[in-house]
Amino acid sequence: MGITGLLLLAGCGDYPRPFQGHPGATALRLAAPPPARLAIAPPPSALLPDADAQKFAAALADALVAAEVPAVADAPAKGDWRLVVTAEHRGSNVVPIYTIDDAAGVSQGATEGGPIATADWANAKPATLKLAAADAAPKLASLLTNIEAARHESDPASLANHPTRVAFHGVTGAPGDGNTSLARQMRDQLGKLGEVVQDSETGVDYVLTCAVTVTPTEGKQERVEIQWTITNAKGQELGKVVQLNEIPAGTLAKYWGDVAVVVAQEAAGGVRDVILKQTAQR
Repeated sequence: MGITGLLLLAGCGDYPRPFQGHPGATALRLAAPPPARLAIAPPPSALLPDADAQKFAAALADALVAAEVPAVADAPAKGDWRLVVTAEHRGSNVVPIYTIDDAAGVSQGATEGGPIATADWANAKPATLKLAAADAAPKLASLLTNIEAARHESDPASLANHPTRVAFHGVTGAPGDGNTSLARQMRDQLGKLGEVVQDSETGVDYVLTCAVTVTPTEGKQERVEIQWTITNAKGQELGKVVQLNEIPAGTLAKYWGDVAVVVAQEAAGGVRDVILKQTAQR
């Protein structure tokens, strides 16, 4: 197991000027989705009757178009990418699962919708289907953007000519908006390095988790430890990227801003190194 130590928070500038309540220009940048049209056929495996499956496909297409993703509720034409929708029971809920296939029918990434009460899903009222589609659209737009970035940057000789797929379950333990900011920036940075980042573990090569620990120290300081853990799809730990520093107490209590950008940039390189080492051993 490799461990990469990155002492980077101190290099972010004179605290707290870089992030005085502002999220930072990089954090707010929106990337355009890829231009391929996304075809959504009525899903036969979404635990919906045929008529409701057609309505759900239409609702998804409408929500995606509203999110500026070219989409159509129809069988795929030549050159179309495809959104494959399935669903599964989890306890008292149903969870929709969305897989994006390219024009050749090869899976490029997957994401999950929020859980919906089984009774509500079975009733399939238009409002329920519309809410599920609205929940899915931004996740799918983000996944498409990440897929496109990874396809541009990936090494065609690696992983049988397809980008590495990483399931990222987000960040825990960070104060302020750190959980959200760090997760958003890490997804962006890994995409730039050629990885497809998704929240579902369907078809992934690796799984990434992150835990932040903040401990008070002497002199009104805080010890911040950010630990990124990479495992394979079977849950076996492959490596860690650890970032550690001391900062003035309360510095990150509200907004991480540009600090999250720098943290993610540095950590993404370490995560990529662990993945490349594993890929080379295949």
